[in-house]
Amino acid sequence: MAFKMSVQKYSGKISEVEIGTGEKAIKIGGENILPFYNFDGNGGNTQKIGIEITDIYPEGWSDAFKEMYKDVCDCPVKWAKHVEENTKADFICLKLESADPNGLDKTPEECAEVAKKVVEAVSVPVIIAGCGNHEKDAKLFEKVAQAVDGHNCLFLSATEDNYKAVGAAASMAYSHKVSAESSVDINLAKQLNVLLGQLGVKSENIVMNIGSSAVGYGYEYVASTMDRIRLAAFGQNDKTLQMPIITPVSKETWNVKESIASVEDEPAWGCVEKRGIAMEISTAASALVGGSNAVILRHPESVETIKELVSALA
Repeated sequence: MAFKMSVQKYSGKISEVEIGTGEKAIKIGGENILPFYNFDGNGGNTQKIGIEITDIYPEGWSDAFKEMYKDVCDCPVKWAKHVEENTKADFICLKLESADPNGLDKTPEECAEVAKKVVEAVSVPVIIAGCGNHEKDAKLFEKVAQAVDGHNCLFLSATEDNYKAVGAAASMAYSHKVSAESSVDINLAKQLNVLLGQLGVKSENIVMNIGSSAVGYGYEYVASTMDRIRLAAFGQNDKTLQMPIITPVSKETWNVKESIASVEDEPAWGCVEKRGIAMEISTAASALVGGSNAVILRHPESVETIKELVSALA
């Protein structure tokens, strides 16, 4: 008897979200199968890989990046253009670090001017990440969304504390996309999606950021949460969880001991840069096979490796 492969059919489907404009705009989501299970159905859009930059000199980053970007990292416009021209990144994530109240505490207007220059300097889509202070980000995103009007950016992120301000300004007023950030919990992720929907943000304008960690640092919680979200979206046809997922990998992986301990402190571990790349690749691969539709990385070598992985599995 000839072998007949069984096919798992699901009633649910992930919504498709477009980021950016023009020929290099990207689409994520659109699948109705588990990640890379293309033999089961429609795999949707291929997973996208982006590179993170900051709007100020990356003082806290690994020395490898300071050397790699030494000619451009003091100017976000030059840095963004360098990334577009010299890496295989599908998009750029601009983190507005200078807005941090515990740092330079630059005004929303100052940051908006920088973001506008960066977005206008490149043709790849740009994701705008805040400083991490929810109160400041709410004010920040309002000005930045206005400044980059028409460029269809994704704002990272709306949280339970500021979703009204971020959702209203970024998505409803200027038609950008909004990332809904929760803390590795399916119920919190669902709740925030519902709240944004009740506010008036369309589901096709929402991308989920369910949280992350580096592999080996409690990543099993991320994996199980992502599994539950995807199975609920597909198997239960839960429309409140049928949004694409983006995972910021870089911050988590380049701040763990394996990525920052010096060779003098850990001689058996070898090159610091190679260790960081390995952590980033391992975490990004785990996120993508778990259900993430896009990941944010730092190292060009990580981007190249992960893109090869996606190409081989797609």
